[in-house]
Amino acid sequence: MSSSGAVGRHAAGPVRSGWRESTLTRVREIESLGEWLKVASQQPGSTDPFGPDRQLLLGSVHAHLAAARDAATQAPLDPPRWWAWPRTGGQIERARGNLDAAEALLLNVAPTWYVLGAIPSVLGHAQRHLVATDPRRQEMERIARALGITSAKVTVTAEEKQTIVRQERGTIAAVMRAASSAALREMVRLRSFRNVVVVSTALMAALVVAVAVAGFVRPEMIPICFAPQDGGQAMVVCPTAQSDPFPATPLGSPAAASSIVQNIDDATMATVRGWDLLLILLIGLIAASVAAATAISGIRGSSERFGVPVALAVFKLPTGALTAFLGLLLMRGQFVPGLSALDTSAQILAWALVFGYAQQLFTRLVDQQGQTVLNSVRGASTTPP
Repeated sequence: MSSSGAVGRHAAGPVRSGWRESTLTRVREIESLGEWLKVASQQPGSTDPFGPDRQLLLGSVHAHLAAARDAATQAPLDPPRWWAWPRTGGQIERARGNLDAAEALLLNVAPTWYVLGAIPSVLGHAQRHLVATDPRRQEMERIARALGITSAKVTVTAEEKQTIVRQERGTIAAVMRAASSAALREMVRLRSFRNVVVVSTALMAALVVAVAVAGFVRPEMIPICFAPQDGGQAMVVCPTAQSDPFPATPLGSPAAASSIVQNIDDATMATVRGWDLLLILLIGLIAASVAAATAISGIRGSSERFGVPVALAVFKLPTGALTAFLGLLLMRGQFVPGLSALDTSAQILAWALVFGYAQQLFTRLVDQQGQTVLNSVRGASTTPP
């Protein structure tokens, strides 16, 4: 690739997402930087001549940048396929991986004075993404100490710094590549976690829809109704209606007990409505929305482009609808002593609200796991606040 061709090329775009724009910007930046370093090395008196070996590596840099640009601009698959799943994740990894490779190769191509200036950035990159016991990070810290960057007690002349960089150039480039690979793996873990949350949300939403349809078509199949008794009278209470009182014969014999059960079943069939279960699910959904809005105040945002906080907030909505339904179902089955017979429709709706908000007890664990994954992306040496 000629110098004039690289300098004259525009950055491409605009494209439709932020990571694509940043990729194209970085591609253009590295292209210009590589050509500038080549020209600077060819100036008279340069101590780092740009020989055939560096020309070969610069060609590899441009090849990686072309691959990153293709990923950002959604170049067609090669070989083409008649059907392909959405490949945004693969495109992001292709773009990031090739940009990382280009940056590492550029350290092998660049003159010594440029690599010396990049040492603090490489050191920070290694400390951010490599654990303190990683030998590659330890090697980078040793080089920084030898150059006097991290130790004020070390005095090194300019010539000695140039010699150290020439000797350690391969190590510096390898540490840069290792830190970039670790950062990419962190991104992959974050995207995998986001995908799990999104798929779980979709499945639970489908389950909510299935329960709502079943409850609307066959309301008598899962009636969320209660039969409180008072003073020898009983009545059936459902979320949207209640029956007239009917006699409740004392349970003195099996026949009497069977008669009461039959009366309750008949009253339930006559009172239950198709909208009962839909209303319960809606109340649970509203309560979960309030819980999600409250949880947002405690969410620390992320610069990563996978929307994990948003996915965690949306995950609460179908969970709240299901917990409202399941909680009332447990109460109707007398699973909670003392709360087996709610007296009014308002009490049923109030308990649906409580159970819908109570999904926070379960999703809080998912929120904590999501924050842990986000903290891991911020760097190996970062202590979560």
